[in-house]
Amino acid sequence: MDARTWRAGFRGLLLLALLGPTPSEGAETCEEVRKLFQGRIAGAVKGLPDSPRAGADLQVCIAEKPTCCTRKMEERYQIAARQDLQQALQTSSSALKLLISRNAAAFQETLETLIKQAENYTSILFCNTYRNMALEVVASIQEFFTNVGLYLFGADVNLEEFVNRFFDSLFPLVYNHLINPSMTERSLEDTECLRMARRQVSPFGNVPKRVKGQMGRSLLPSRTFLQALNLGIEVINTTDHLHFSKECGRALLRMHYCPLCQGLILSKPCMGYCLNVARGCFAHMAELNPHWHAYIRSLEELSDAMHGTYDVEHVLLNFHLLVNDAVRQAHLNGQKLSEQVNKICGRPITMPTQNPRCSFDPSKEKHGMKISPRNGEESLANRRKEFINSLRLYRSFYGSLADQLCINELAAGDGMPCWNGEAVQSYTQRVVGGGMKAQSGNPEVKVKGTDPVINQIIDKLRHVIQLLQGRSPKPDKWEVLQLGSGGGTVEQVSGDCDDEDGCGGSGSGEVKRRLQITN
Repeated sequence: MDARTWRAGFRGLLLLALLGPTPSEGAETCEEVRKLFQGRIAGAVKGLPDSPRAGADLQVCIAEKPTCCTRKMEERYQIAARQDLQQALQTSSSALKLLISRNAAAFQETLETLIKQAENYTSILFCNTYRNMALEVVASIQEFFTNVGLYLFGADVNLEEFVNRFFDSLFPLVYNHLINPSMTERSLEDTECLRMARRQVSPFGNVPKRVKGQMGRSLLPSRTFLQALNLGIEVINTTDHLHFSKECGRALLRMHYCPLCQGLILSKPCMGYCLNVARGCFAHMAELNPHWHAYIRSLEELSDAMHGTYDVEHVLLNFHLLVNDAVRQAHLNGQKLSEQVNKICGRPITMPTQNPRCSFDPSKEKHGMKISPRNGEESLANRRKEFINSLRLYRSFYGSLADQLCINELAAGDGMPCWNGEAVQSYTQRVVGGGMKAQSGNPEVKVKGTDPVINQIIDKLRHVIQLLQGRSPKPDKWEVLQLGSGGGTVEQVSGDCDDEDGCGGSGSGEVKRRLQITN
């Protein structure tokens, strides 16, 4: 039975109690108590009393007056009390979990679309401008953007290596079709020699270096951002299914179900009493609060820093412009490059060949470079900002959880009669604060030791906070702590922004796309 069904049944039973033959609390029969018990507890329980009896066998709901509960009922109520609290916790966290999970999925989908669009732009560049090599370069373009996606979504691929492979494979095509465009077909040995010569003769100038810098600065923060969101979902899923202690279960039983045993079916706990019980039950979880707060703050700082050449949208959608610069630069220096290549690889044996025609799907062009400028509010950065603004509302989620449950659901309102754990009277015990340290004086729940699951969550949050802060671009340099099985090296990437990086805002050639991120 889920929380919503139980609440609906519980309200119905309360209404029956109000309209039944016993309008006042402290009934002389146990009929309404039995109805409430049977409505809440699944499965048959024998021996439910018809009228109040002495409760000598009870361990928690002990009272001087006769009771409508048995030891079996008390045990079942204690299980139910823990389930109630867990369901209330899951209900409280559901909006937060939905916010993170929906946006994590939307960000990933958006990045996948950006990668595909950038691939289309690059293919169209060759189809429109360098048609004679368009078909031959398709495989290299596809491999490059496949690696971009793998890297963004957490795979252990080396960014510098796949950028180098792309330009290595591009050089033989540029050399054969633009620099030395005799109708020739080179042998595999000649082609491989050209690939190897690319890094020695530097036909593309500093463009490969610029691509590595821009890709490193933009892909890595986005990759970390996605990883951090997935960890946030993991944290919530873990805390949603934490097991509450026996001490907590007994305190919840006393607060929520013991009044029913006395026929006090309409009583709710006093606010101070509720706070002591809830803060005791959530004491370990409240220890997450400073780390959760720092996690959201670090996400915000990284998001704010992802602009210009740190903006993956800007970098991916303008990659084809850098490729065009590289090809033009090689073409302009063709004579010098030809002399250098002849010294390294020798003159190729010429064989007549045909230049294949470009057969790029023209329908893709509608979604490629012929895109009208879009409003700045539709950028990935702005959508990310909207998400962070919504997430910021949950910075103190774990620290305020106990209080919110009491205020919104569990406790009686101000001025209303309330249950203090023994009778319907005011609660006079000291109310403790939240967190582990404050619980030493809690009169309702004895909190012992530490929770190993909470400690593991704290360790994971600390780790991801370090990653988020380490990948936030700094004015001078920022460090990259490599994850995965590929070694423990530390890579430093320059944070300087200069004209070569293309930081100077959006020029006439800059292209962007429309996207949707859900809150």
